[in-house]
Amino acid sequence: MQNNNLDVEVTESELETEEKRMEEKSTEEVDSNILDVSSDYPREKHISIQRHLADLLKLADLKEEEKKPCPLCPEEQYKACYSHKLYRHLQNFHWKVSVEFEGYRMCICYLPCRSVKPNLVGDQTFSKMGAHYHCIICSATITRRTDMIGHINRHVNKGETESRFITVPAPKLREVLKESATDVQVLPNYSTPQKTDSYFNPKMKLNRQLIFCALAVLAEERKPIECLDAFGATGIMGLQWAKHLGSSVKVTINDCNENSVTLIQENCHLNKMKVKLNTKEDDDEAMGDGEENTGTIEVTKMDANVIMHLRAFDFIHLDPFGTCVNYLDSAFRNVRNLGIVSLTSTDISSLYAKAQHVALRHYGCNIVRTEYFKELAARIIIAAVTRAAARCNKGIEVLLAVALEHFVLVVVRVLRGPSPADDSAKKIRYLIHCQWCEERIFQKEGNMVEENPYQQLPCDCHGSMPGRTAVVLGPLWSGALFNTGFLRRMFSEAVQYGLDEAQPLLKTLVCEAECTTLKYFSIHSPHDENKQEECGVYIKTPDNSGESYLVPGKRKCDEVIRNAAKRQKSDNSAEHPAFYYNIHRHSIKGMNMPKLNKFLKYLFEAGYRVSRTHFDPMGVRTNAPLAQFKTVLTKYSAPTYALGQAEGPVHLPEDSQAGEQVPAAADGKAEDAEFLEDDQSGDATATFTNDYLSPCAAD
Repeated sequence: MQNNNLDVEVTESELETEEKRMEEKSTEEVDSNILDVSSDYPREKHISIQRHLADLLKLADLKEEEKKPCPLCPEEQYKACYSHKLYRHLQNFHWKVSVEFEGYRMCICYLPCRSVKPNLVGDQTFSKMGAHYHCIICSATITRRTDMIGHINRHVNKGETESRFITVPAPKLREVLKESATDVQVLPNYSTPQKTDSYFNPKMKLNRQLIFCALAVLAEERKPIECLDAFGATGIMGLQWAKHLGSSVKVTINDCNENSVTLIQENCHLNKMKVKLNTKEDDDEAMGDGEENTGTIEVTKMDANVIMHLRAFDFIHLDPFGTCVNYLDSAFRNVRNLGIVSLTSTDISSLYAKAQHVALRHYGCNIVRTEYFKELAARIIIAAVTRAAARCNKGIEVLLAVALEHFVLVVVRVLRGPSPADDSAKKIRYLIHCQWCEERIFQKEGNMVEENPYQQLPCDCHGSMPGRTAVVLGPLWSGALFNTGFLRRMFSEAVQYGLDEAQPLLKTLVCEAECTTLKYFSIHSPHDENKQEECGVYIKTPDNSGESYLVPGKRKCDEVIRNAAKRQKSDNSAEHPAFYYNIHRHSIKGMNMPKLNKFLKYLFEAGYRVSRTHFDPMGVRTNAPLAQFKTVLTKYSAPTYALGQAEGPVHLPEDSQAGEQVPAAADGKAEDAEFLEDDQSGDATATFTNDYLSPCAAD
């Protein structure tokens, strides 16, 4: 018995020694394998990643007389077969559904490389082989082909195109673009928001210039001002503010995406700017070769609603991807008195009545497609802005509203107090639009229900046409869309900073705000009083402009607000008319219309206010009713067969001429006629020197 016990003890000790020896050996093998992998990097790729179909066929080692298994399928799923059948299987089942990248094909794999959760059916457990792809960049396993394509695209967007298995030259990850003397780095696919974190659209250059001019005007009123770019992306807009306006502004660039915040910091260093990250006291300085820093920019990473709730600003710009309605309440909560809020909306499908249900959902507004759909979009946004400001006991004064092909820009000044809020809210009305002749008019003020709302329309389509002829649109902003004094000062800033693209549009906006077509354009810059320029329009800049808000003290600011309100009430008659008419939509069949500038002259001579509009290159903004508009257009149109005859009014009998005299408008100003073009001056003098109006407008 003792011998047996000794044998057992010896055996157990030998087993323990052997186990320790095996563990040490396995550890040494793992360490050697790690060293081998690191030394032999890049390591060998997976067998499912091949360049050509012939390379995949070599793995199967096809022979005519022997059965071979599939190298990418387990034997229990696909049994060994002859070469001709295996060839079709590899070609149709693996190669045709592969994902291509950098000349390689990632074929679908059925090998047990990926752990699949077992399915419990009754008392038995079944394990299903999962089809998957092996990523050539990060060696991850993806089940679906569409997910694999998206996975590869995310690698490409991040610049991670160098594979662990393939040695390829590293592509140029970032591109440096320059705009208005400001350099910014952009990621690949920077112009596609779905494919990049930091979106940069070169087509929005005009939008950025208009916002810069508005901020420059505010910076002249009071210094320094705190301004916020709530959606920084690449930081191009905030960098332009800080670089050109210098110590007049304290710029804060915000974005909720971490990659965008990193890119904004790098762009600040690229433009020799100091970066203040969040609210930390330590600044990251980036000095150039012998150059000094031009300013400090604060970069924050948080939601736009959060930062606008936490801090107060003098100037806020909102430019989200889509609608701005989700950020209006936060923007007006802490914005300072007499500050400016600008917002850019790019959801033009809903605003331009292509998706009417989306406009009803976002803005609570009923709209249809009309000839003045762009101005309708601007009034929809301003109505939403007015309601958001009124909820915070603030009123607004619209300074600028621009609607172009890609965006709608609205710039408003904030007036604190319940009285300005009530005055602004009263300007939100419904619009009655005739669907037959496209005549339109805002509903009258008051809560009383009218017996026949059609009587408000100047046209008589309801009496002559069967059924319901008009629709109610809105609620919309019924006030002015432009502030002439502010636009003049914006043009001065555009001239001072050399913003060539914004200058022609601002000239058109000034003429549209004044509703006049004048011959000369002069601007008295505060830096050069004698500076004049002859162009398509003429602007007078008064010395004592009521637009100046450089009055310190709360009581004096209140006086300025009251005076501004009184001035607005007295100048209501001088506001530009709402909406415009397209001359082509109301042309007469079989008649040749007069040239647009000559038609403006004829309409002005009839006693009406008239101007071009940036919303439509063939649009005419006038206070003339549609019936008188058509009468003037018919009178000066020539028959189609009389192409060789000189342009002029249609020669009618004396009786019909007497019956078709155009009545003059009550508010027409005869003294402005001296600025109009003469018949002998031609079209070149009266044409706006404005590249923003279509070249065909002069025809």
